[in-house]
Amino acid sequence: MDLLDRVRRTVRAHDLARADTRVLVALSGGSDSVALAYLLAELAGRGELCVAGAVHLNHQLRPAASGDEAFCAATAERLGWPFLAHREDVAARARAERRSIEDAARAARYEFFEQARVRLEADAIALGHTRDDQAETFLLRLVRGAGSRGLSGMHPRRGRIIRPLLDCRRGDLRAFLEAGALTFVHDESNDDVSIPRNRVRAELLPFLERRFNPSIVDVLADEAALARGEWEWMEQAAREAGAGVVSRPDPGAWVLDVEALRQLPTALARLTVRDALVQAAEGRPVSFRHVDEALRLAGPPSALRGGGPTSGPGVRMERRGQTLVLTSRGSATPARKTNLFRYSLSIPGEVALREAGCVVSAEAAPSAGSAIPCNPALAMLQLDRCHGPLAVRNRRPGDRFRPLGLDGRKKLQDYLVDKKVPRDARDRVPLVVDDADRIVWVAGHGIAEEFRVTDPAQAVLILRLRQV
Repeated sequence: MDLLDRVRRTVRAHDLARADTRVLVALSGGSDSVALAYLLAELAGRGELCVAGAVHLNHQLRPAASGDEAFCAATAERLGWPFLAHREDVAARARAERRSIEDAARAARYEFFEQARVRLEADAIALGHTRDDQAETFLLRLVRGAGSRGLSGMHPRRGRIIRPLLDCRRGDLRAFLEAGALTFVHDESNDDVSIPRNRVRAELLPFLERRFNPSIVDVLADEAALARGEWEWMEQAAREAGAGVVSRPDPGAWVLDVEALRQLPTALARLTVRDALVQAAEGRPVSFRHVDEALRLAGPPSALRGGGPTSGPGVRMERRGQTLVLTSRGSATPARKTNLFRYSLSIPGEVALREAGCVVSAEAAPSAGSAIPCNPALAMLQLDRCHGPLAVRNRRPGDRFRPLGLDGRKKLQDYLVDKKVPRDARDRVPLVVDDADRIVWVAGHGIAEEFRVTDPAQAVLILRLRQV
């Protein structure tokens, strides 16, 4: 099977694009993204999809970054595509948000890609991740102690993001470029083995290929696919099981029915406990050891070995009769003690926020009707831009979004100050977020610009806020 047929098979198997799908190509200038561009151009030429354009984020991290941007612009021009580029000081962002350079760069890319998608009216954003990238991701997460969720790696589709090259090897893509005399740029930061992914690529994978299995990349990529299928099943099963195990009688407390928990298969019991711990931990990392200790406390009396309270990641864990009680110890920042909350929001559906004294509801409608409402307790958004599942939460450090009518993003903290929300009320303002944790609606105040309704005939998501 040649390379184009392999890409076509991936696109069709995962329904990544159809003849009328407008795809935006993320172009870094590296070999994988350049191959992606030319392969999708071929599919577009055969009427199998439409290319809306190419986008490039200049991270301003290397002296050669401006040259890479110019190369990508020239590539898009050669293919006859619209081209959008954006420059962001990623290093400054990483310092301001207290996150790694890699994490800040990833966040900046996805934010810009989504903005470009809206501007160019695209349906999906194509990334050039390969089978080799999948194997590297699997190994990185394995050594960090991931379970099925982490080991599932990169998905062929995640919301608007698609990965048509996920079944292609990097070497095959380079051979494709060489055969067509197509050039690409080299990012010298990929040679820095102090970066864990580069070390896996340059040292660990070659060692495993040489000493253990010449097909290790394919083996690991297949393992990721297996883990992905398992995780999708377990996630659904855990949601259903959790409804009969976990209750929230008070803010900051999670009560698990021990008997109901013991009836679950071990994998589901672990996942149910982990989900409760993650919520109670308020952003602190939850390890296998923490889950194991919670399950021990939930076990039969003979296994307790002294069943007094014990500590988890910012959580007090205590057996009380036939219940296991997880109590949050509060925010990790001493100066800001608040009860963090996050609840799933179905469409249609509603969620009661005891912490905020209100109810948030969601429903879909075929169109906005004759007018867009101005009521701050009601919001209408483009339905197809709200990637589910939705959730309602309160603010977190570093939250930003693009308020309606603004050209750029704004710190949520500054937005709430501008809206004259009292300091002691800001942690109770409900935020509706999508599956990428993007703020869709600051309930009672305003929606994000990228979700605004631009045509009354569009299908809409209607969100309502009701005080109780």
